[in-house]
Amino acid sequence: MTDTYLYLIHEPDWDSDAVLEGGGAEDDSHGANFAEHRVFQEAVERLGARIVGASALQNARHGGRVTPGAGDRLEADAVYSDGPYPDTTEVVSGYYVVETDDEALARRIAALVPTAGHIEWRKVFPIS
Repeated sequence: MTDTYLYLIHEPDWDSDAVLEGGGAEDDSHGANFAEHRVFQEAVERLGARIVGASALQNARHGGRVTPGAGDRLEADAVYSDGPYPDTTEVVSGYYVVETDDEALARRIAALVPTAGHIEWRKVFPIS
């Protein structure tokens, strides 16, 4: 049976707007980072696993966090805040979803995901 693993990339937030507007960093650090991700994707394929989903996430200012209210007041009593977490400098900047039937391989893949921070990897609970 093939299992699915989610790899969350935790690292300092990035200026996604500059990249989208073509401004990028002068040292082309974003271009180099994207090249590292292409190398990672090729490595996953060579190892016999399969990436079934992936995406970079925009800067945290384009989102936030919410604590829903209770009962029938989920929206009315919701508490919103800017940014992902109040006491951290790291955010989830992207993710990969990978299928493999080998838990040891899933662990190895976690160490290969490019990051300027750390990777959280979790086996996905099957819902069908």
